[in-house]
Formats: sequence, C-alpha cells, structure tokens
Amino acid sequence: MPHAPGGPAVNKDDEALASPFVKCLLRLIRTQDSFGLWEGNSDAELLGEFIITKQQQCAIPFGGDPDPDALWRLDMFYTAVALAIEERSGVLTSPIIGMKPLGASGGWSFYRDVHRFGFETFRKLAEAGTKLVDDATAAIEA
Repeated sequence: MPHAPGGPAVNKDDEALASPFVKCLLRLIRTQDSFGLWEGNSDAELLGEFIITKQQQCAIPFGGDPDPDALWRLDMFYTAVALAIEERSGVLTSPIIGMKPLGASGGWSFYRDVHRFGFETFRKLAEAGTKLVDDATAAIEA
C-alpha cells in the first residue's frame, strides 16, 4: 500500500480548505447538488475541478467556445467572491466579469483565460478568492 502524502504541502491544503472564502465556495457548490450526487464527496473532491496545473493549462486549447466546465468554475468562483463580500460587509453584491482586448491580435484575453481558468493548488485558490474579498471589503469600508 502506498504511503499517504503528508508534510507541509498537505497541511497547506488543509489550511486552504478551512479558509472562509473556500468554505463559502463549498457551500455554493453544495447548493447546486439538487439530486444529492455529491453528498458523499469530500471538500477536496468537490474543489478538484478548480485545480489545474501549468501542464494541464498548456494542454487546453483556447479556440472556439469555452468549455461548459470552465464557465461553471468561473461562475462559481466569482459568485462565491460576491457572497463572501456580502457576508463580510453586509452590502448586497453580484459578480461582474470584465473583458479587455489582447492588443494587436484584436482578440479578448477574457476568452483565452476562461478556457484555462483554475488554480495550481487549493492554497492558490484560497489566496485568490480571499484577496478579492479583502480588497472589495476594504474599498467598501473606505
């Protein structure tokens, strides 16, 4: 039987999964499960689709319409950001996604980035969401 991974990397994942932003994201994902298909899944299993390594990102083509799974990840992440801001500040929020031109190529970086939307680790997922929530609540408080 192989030895289970341990050490600092696993501890950082456990800390990330316990962060308030990730807990908010998990609540949102679990509310999407109207048939109970994910009931027995762990938090890490539910968030597994958000973890995309550099190698996986490079292998994802970005031509054509974005994959529905990528759009789902994007929607869940930014909706969780909005919910976390609302929980912390008491101000009603909703996600707004902006696009910017790539430049001389005339394309939109939004479409390129949507195809590859994800994070390398649970820690990076937690940090990205927490930073967005922190920045927004600081702006609201100011």
